[in-house]
Amino acid sequence: MPTPLERVRALNDRPIAPDGARVVYWMVATRRPRHNFALERAVDHARALAKPLVVLEPLRAGYLHACDRFHRFVLDGMADHAAFFRERRVAYHPYVEPAPGEGAGLLEALAKDACVVVTDDWPCFFVPHMQRAAAAKLGVRLEAVDASGLLPVSRAGKALGRAFDFRRLLHRELPSALEDWPLADPTAVEDLVPASIPRGVTSRWPRASAALLAGAHDALAALPIRHTILPTGERGGFRAAEDRLARFVEARLDGYEERAHPDADVASELSPHLHFGHLGPHAVLGAIAAREGWSPAELDPSARGARAGFWGTRPAAEQFLDQLVTWRELGFNACRYDEAYDRYASLPAWARATLAAHARDPRPPGYDLARLEAAATDDPLWNAAQRQLVESGRMHNYLRMLWGKKIVGWAPSPEAALEWMITLNDRYALDGRDPNSYSGIFWVLGRYDRPWGPERPIFGTVRYMTSESARRKLRLRAYLDRWGDTPALFS
Repeated sequence: MPTPLERVRALNDRPIAPDGARVVYWMVATRRPRHNFALERAVDHARALAKPLVVLEPLRAGYLHACDRFHRFVLDGMADHAAFFRERRVAYHPYVEPAPGEGAGLLEALAKDACVVVTDDWPCFFVPHMQRAAAAKLGVRLEAVDASGLLPVSRAGKALGRAFDFRRLLHRELPSALEDWPLADPTAVEDLVPASIPRGVTSRWPRASAALLAGAHDALAALPIRHTILPTGERGGFRAAEDRLARFVEARLDGYEERAHPDADVASELSPHLHFGHLGPHAVLGAIAAREGWSPAELDPSARGARAGFWGTRPAAEQFLDQLVTWRELGFNACRYDEAYDRYASLPAWARATLAAHARDPRPPGYDLARLEAAATDDPLWNAAQRQLVESGRMHNYLRMLWGKKIVGWAPSPEAALEWMITLNDRYALDGRDPNSYSGIFWVLGRYDRPWGPERPIFGTVRYMTSESARRKLRLRAYLDRWGDTPALFS
């Protein structure tokens, strides 16, 4: 079956050039060779046109928050891809910028005599701007393919303001969407024309060195990125992602209903792999379906927006799938249909009004971004969550909500609180700079929520959370033993 056209967007009005020399897949967000509609679309073109396929995976040096942590995670994936595509009739070119701007012209050089260029449809951070600029320069069609969600983002048609509204859409549309399932291995075909990278391209923009792909410290240290935010030791790449998924389904899924308790240690830990595209939601659903003995025929469209009862699985799997699909894909919906998705003005009117009414309320003195980054507040639980973020690139999901609420109470204004949350999250989190991250941060300030009483200082009717309440409700002893006394890596 061809790639579903509802997932494909032409980013320019250039034609496909049947007489071109190659098809190019510009891999920028969906960084995996399996269950990837974008790669599948590129393969479709290459086979239909009888042209070789080139996969270009670049890594910029000058993106905001570029650091060893994020570079290493992407480079792990590049190493996986280099080995994987070596066994396929595909030419793979991993390019790592040695300095900001050095990669300029690379895509144009490959596309100059190409038939068509396919890329990943990713709706936030620098990617949309980069792709718009590329679309204007290329002389052939540039297509963006949505491979990030179970539900094609185009089916909503507009931004949805509540999780209930998205669930209702999902419950109506997902059964038909799942009729189109990405191929597990789209390049495992024999009729692809063998491909190579033009010599002029490899001499001007050489492929990433073996030392860099192998994880050599000196090779990474030579790049002009921030070196004080260190790799976490967690490996990136599609192989590590698939291993993590298998361990979650086997050892943690059954206990997922206890996920609010940090000591339960049942989180999936899949979000970094989903963010960098090393793992896709179809692979996750497939693994859960195999464990549950489930098929799409068990979906219950009569759920009509209800939080439970749609998936037809056991409660633990149902709760996980609500997080994976409803909450994650709601973030993609916002980023696609609201240009202000990362700006304060995008908050609901009621939230902005109540926060404005309390904008002059007294705040604790002495709390600024530097003090927060150093985990140097008077709240030990908050400090532990911040240390976890800084050192591991992760934060427990419930504590991430508390972390944000406390920042709202400490920042000089709600606008500053938003800026600080985005900065800290995007600077350290492996799953930052992501539609799902923006959903969580903006939820802290009222997006996807409703007014809550009683009205309180600073928050007004925006939902309020306290560390004291968290300590009463949650099992935290092991979590605090691990993160409570560790000095933050701050510079």
